[in-house]
Amino acid sequence: MLNLKSFEVWFVTGSQHLYGEETLRQVDEHSQIIAGALNNAPAIPVKIVFKPVVKTPDEILAICKEANNTPNCVGIITWMHTFSPAKMWIRGLNALQVPILHLHTQFNRDIPFDTIDMDFMNLNQSAHGDREFGHIVSKMRLNRKVIVGHWQDVSVHEKINIWARVAVGRYQMQNMKIVRFGDNMRQVAVTDGDKVAAEMKFGFSVNTHAVGDLVQVINQISDAEIGQLIQEYEDSYELMPSLKKNGERRDSLIEAARIELGLKAFMKEGAYSAYTNTFEDLHGMRQLPGIGSQRMMAAGYGYGGEGDWKTSAMVHIMKLMASGMKGGNTFMEDYTYHFKPNNTLVLGSHMLEICPSIAAGKVKCEVHPLGIGGKEDPVRLVFNAAAGPALNVSLVDLGNRFRLIVNEVEAVEVTESFQKLPTARALWKPQPDMKIGLEAWILAGGAHHTVYSQNLTTEYIEDLADMLNTELVVIDTTTTIRSLKNELKINEVFYS
Repeated sequence: MLNLKSFEVWFVTGSQHLYGEETLRQVDEHSQIIAGALNNAPAIPVKIVFKPVVKTPDEILAICKEANNTPNCVGIITWMHTFSPAKMWIRGLNALQVPILHLHTQFNRDIPFDTIDMDFMNLNQSAHGDREFGHIVSKMRLNRKVIVGHWQDVSVHEKINIWARVAVGRYQMQNMKIVRFGDNMRQVAVTDGDKVAAEMKFGFSVNTHAVGDLVQVINQISDAEIGQLIQEYEDSYELMPSLKKNGERRDSLIEAARIELGLKAFMKEGAYSAYTNTFEDLHGMRQLPGIGSQRMMAAGYGYGGEGDWKTSAMVHIMKLMASGMKGGNTFMEDYTYHFKPNNTLVLGSHMLEICPSIAAGKVKCEVHPLGIGGKEDPVRLVFNAAAGPALNVSLVDLGNRFRLIVNEVEAVEVTESFQKLPTARALWKPQPDMKIGLEAWILAGGAHHTVYSQNLTTEYIEDLADMLNTELVVIDTTTTIRSLKNELKINEVFYS
């Protein structure tokens, strides 16, 4: 995964020449102190860069253009220390192409009641300076995040952390490449979509390579590379006896390692961040990538089964946003239901490809028949997912627009043995409950594939939808079917 400290967020303070040089000197000093404190805050993962105070329309336009053209600048934080007449910001904001975080704070935490005078008042005018700025941003209909609180508060740092991680994800989304090995699963609707519209909207490109192109790379992998990876398997996982050295299925493990190394080499050579495949298009491959896809996701790559390039993109972006956080993000599928009264559950799983970053306890490496695809038995990692709050996130193409859908869920501990189901497994309860959660998901057009996240909250996806100017539907503890139907009707009009 990328080091988030390699990305910059610029701290831009607004003022004006009306107050004189002494006031502007103090504004500059205070801004440097705040930017430095935010840069050193443990909760904020990106580099916060102080920029000289802007006081004129030309200075504002210049700083906005510079932000657009600076590699790894993922957004700007704006703050009005004094009053900054908002007409000065119009040209700059019209030109700005990176996300805005409006920090509504002030340098001093408390009012110095015994000593406050007009000099202090003229210097510390954020209370109405930020309102002036906020008005013009609203009038221009620009999306932004507003954070209110003192710049030293840990709660403010955590809000900035969320926004900054999402800004990095949005930046990466604009620059990422997705490769599809073959087409999507035949006759399936939701995994397909308008790839040209997606590139226009989100920036990422989606293009196809024949499976034979991948096979050619797989066949060039050396025995030494395979031996080294198999040693890593043996050190990391509990191998079933038949896969161990001299075991009767050892050849399957060797072939799985060869496929993983081929995938990694192909992705690295093409600078791809995510990929898809499908069991219907495996010409020249001996087995469907199982452990290979699972470990590629664990390394940060996006993956989507059956040609699902939208979910593949979201897996990579959400993994990037969660860099360094406890827990995991993975490709997931709602596989089957448990409708037992008073204990309704969803079993999340897939044929093979669930990322072990979500595992609780030991991870086993096994080989079993797949029953689909017509190839040799694939090697896969088998484990249970950890309990706790989680999200299911789906990006769907509705024809005239894209929609992000979030369902908050509560994963429960997996206590069943699943002796005849050798896959990765997660069990969860949808919010607000099974019936409303599932009905709402279907009404919203959610896919059967999702990104399952243990470490991101709905706020991350809200910020992402704002940055991408994309419709968002949230299904949580407050959802009712009546309110959801009304929301969908209103959205249909708004986005038409």
